[in-house]
Amino acid sequence: MTLTLVPIPTSTIFFLSPSSPKPRPVRIRFKPSASSSSFPVQTRVTSTQSSHDTGVIIVGAGLAGLAAATRLSSENVPFLLLEASDEVGGRVRSDYVDGFILDRGFQIFITSYPEAKKLLDYEALNLQKFYSGARVYYNGEFHIVADPIRHFVDSLQSLTNPIGSILDKLRIASTRLGVLTKSDDEIMTANEVSTMELLRSIGFSESIIGRFFRPFFGGIFFDRDLETTSRLFDFIFKSLALGDNTIPAKGIGEIPKQLAAKLPSDSIRFNSRAISIDSEGFDSPAVILQTGEILRSELGVIVAVDKPEADKLLRDNGPNPAQNKPSRSTVCLYFTADRAEIPVRDPVLFINGSGEGIVNNMFFATNVAPSYGPPDKALISVSLIGTFDGVSDEDLTADVVRELSEWFKGSTSSTSTVRNWKHLKTYRIKYAQPNQSPPTNLMKDPKVGSGLYLCGDHLTSATFDGALVSGRRAVEALLRDRTVIRV
Repeated sequence: MTLTLVPIPTSTIFFLSPSSPKPRPVRIRFKPSASSSSFPVQTRVTSTQSSHDTGVIIVGAGLAGLAAATRLSSENVPFLLLEASDEVGGRVRSDYVDGFILDRGFQIFITSYPEAKKLLDYEALNLQKFYSGARVYYNGEFHIVADPIRHFVDSLQSLTNPIGSILDKLRIASTRLGVLTKSDDEIMTANEVSTMELLRSIGFSESIIGRFFRPFFGGIFFDRDLETTSRLFDFIFKSLALGDNTIPAKGIGEIPKQLAAKLPSDSIRFNSRAISIDSEGFDSPAVILQTGEILRSELGVIVAVDKPEADKLLRDNGPNPAQNKPSRSTVCLYFTADRAEIPVRDPVLFINGSGEGIVNNMFFATNVAPSYGPPDKALISVSLIGTFDGVSDEDLTADVVRELSEWFKGSTSSTSTVRNWKHLKTYRIKYAQPNQSPPTNLMKDPKVGSGLYLCGDHLTSATFDGALVSGRRAVEALLRDRTVIRV
């Protein structure tokens, strides 16, 4: 992935280098796109360039890194994308076990995400929709909470159920209208409180907060205490109002795979773990790999890894790690059963509004996307909040089965059916999301040093869209720092 010296018959490009007082003509293979002139580029290239040199180095092939690579590719800027594992996606990956698709943790894609709509081909992802609402387990029964726009009859029938008062449900409608009148930038920069404080200030009762908001948004934020910033709540609430909850037919991992498929075939290096980034002795930051190999960037380095890993790589260059908040964690357990024996057929999310037990939410994945399992088998996904350190997988599985046996004991299928579910796999995800409790800055400057940039959902919103936005912003900051003079 080197910058190749070639003749350019139509023009000469002068690149201004900080180490050179005068412009120097250098001819390189560089094909500007129609929009690239608005993002000028500066670099320093020599005829004795090392085979380990490249234009931009991106560390991490999660959604943020892939979005950065996508933007660089659209501008025909050379880059190398480094990934420590054997596949793209970061936290957004799927595994394939015994004919089942297992997403690494509970992950739902909302179709209204604005940045995602620009970058992804939804039709190719074959997105499978959830029911717009939830079934809330409370007092030994399930009660429906439905989107009044998409499921008007269901929402009318739910007005008098115990998941909040009629006034609470009217407040949900007014809150929905309120967020729809705000732009995303207004939401991300608005005055903030915790989500819990916001809900109480709106006037929601403790019953609907405990029975619906805690498990529903707690499952999205991995935060049942709802300490997460009201900015993120408003953004998600708006996104849910405008779009559908979905999963791709072939797994959540298809989203990063689709982005990677559009990049040059030689632009990603797998099993390449970066251990440090060094600027000393180099005109632009260099990346040192675990193998000892040194990769020198000519334009800059974009660090696109999770916050804990970014802190290790950046050391003195990044934000103060002492200011970090504890990350959000989750455990996701997968089970299988015969499809004929599962208690429901609806593509609906079940949430725990009882205030008891360890299960926060669960759903029958093959009811939403039949392709998640063999034709005669159902796949069940169960999510807990926290890491449950000190509890073995075996004990955790037994606890979940006992709890869900109570949930479904009144269903057509008997309690014994739940006890017959076969456990497939348990994922313990210590870093599921950054902690975005107030105070937050969801519009952070991606530049952290000379030629060094940062991206990831910890800089923006802890969503798929936030990761994609951060990747684009990092590239835009890098390109703004460069200057091209044409003669």
